[in-house]
Amino acid sequence: MFFTNFVVMSTQDIWTTYSNDLRRFIISKTKDEVSAEDILQDVFIIIHSKLSTLQNSSKIRPWIFSITRNIIYDYFKSNGKIVILDNIELEDEFEDQKHTEKDCLAGIIKNLPKKYRSPLFLYDIKGVKQRDIADQLKLSLPTVKSQIQRARKMIAQGFMDCCGYTLNEHGKLVGELQEKENCKICG
Repeated sequence: MFFTNFVVMSTQDIWTTYSNDLRRFIISKTKDEVSAEDILQDVFIIIHSKLSTLQNSSKIRPWIFSITRNIIYDYFKSNGKIVILDNIELEDEFEDQKHTEKDCLAGIIKNLPKKYRSPLFLYDIKGVKQRDIADQLKLSLPTVKSQIQRARKMIAQGFMDCCGYTLNEHGKLVGELQEKENCKICG
């Protein structure tokens, strides 16, 4: 019988295992700890949204470093700088390149203002308790709760703006995903 290596790690497991290595790698390239934290958040948003498309769990390390390398490249490109990233295994192991809601979600989250993106990332992706987020960001607990709720509303609005989704009578997003070329976030 033939079995493929399915991904068994969660985003939180990947964070626990690889976040320190990724942070060091990003800082070594950017020489800026603040930018490194932003880049690391973007990396884990992509990892979280694309994890189910990884075909072979033995390729997880090269896969996450490939994502990291691409986001660092985008960071330098958006700042008008050029960088050469050395000797990172660049294997994209995606099952298919079909446009999914996860593609839109990653773009929508990336475009959130940092004051909303950071608490949402810490709470929904890293699994940090809201009280700890408040302490870490030096904010009140009600502010953190509010920012997470606003971020979630912005994500819903992003799907409505991006893909033409609507809210039904129960407040749930409904609709069909646009083709990638018609998507305002991914296209």
